[in-house]
Parts: sequence; C-alpha cells; structure tokens
Amino acid sequence: MGWATDARDALREGRSVKVRPLGGSMRGRIESGQLVTISPVKAGDARVGDVVFVRWHEGFLLHLVKDVRDGEVLIGNNVGKINGWIAKTAVMGKVVAVED
Repeated sequence: MGWATDARDALREGRSVKVRPLGGSMRGRIESGQLVTISPVKAGDARVGDVVFVRWHEGFLLHLVKDVRDGEVLIGNNVGKINGWIAKTAVMGKVVAVED
C-alpha cells in the first residue's frame, strides 16, 4: 500500500502530501491514479461531502463523509457503498485538491 503509507506518514508528521491512490471506489470524483493532495485535518473538522483519508480496520481508505454525529463520521465510497461509522479520531486527512 505505497500511496497510503506515504499519506499516513506525512499526515502523522503534520504535512500535506500528494499521492496517486489506486482503485475504483471513488470513480467519478477521483479516478484511479489521479494526483490528489491530502492535508492534515483536526478530528472534529470533517464535514459531509469531504473526501477524507481514514484508518479503517487494518488499513487506510480515501472515502466520502456521508454523515457526522457526536464523535463519529459515517464513511462510504462514491459509487454507493456505505462502510460504516468510525471515530472522528480515525480521520487523518482531507483531500484539498484533485489534479488531472
């Protein structure tokens, strides 16, 4: 998981990072291999519609915030799947730019 490891490491250091995530779960919003910039975010700053980088089980995902409630965010992909509720502290970063 090279791009996710790069993102994780940079965000833990408080730095923004440019990565090329792979996969089709965000197609229509972020295409596989497209260059995205992810910046650190405070846990409480995730808003509905944000694309966020999160810790998910044993790995990491770049997914949409579908809903927010006290201490948690609901994440899902851009093609209709809902993954579930996670603690806001699992949100490590937010996509701030998508480039062609």
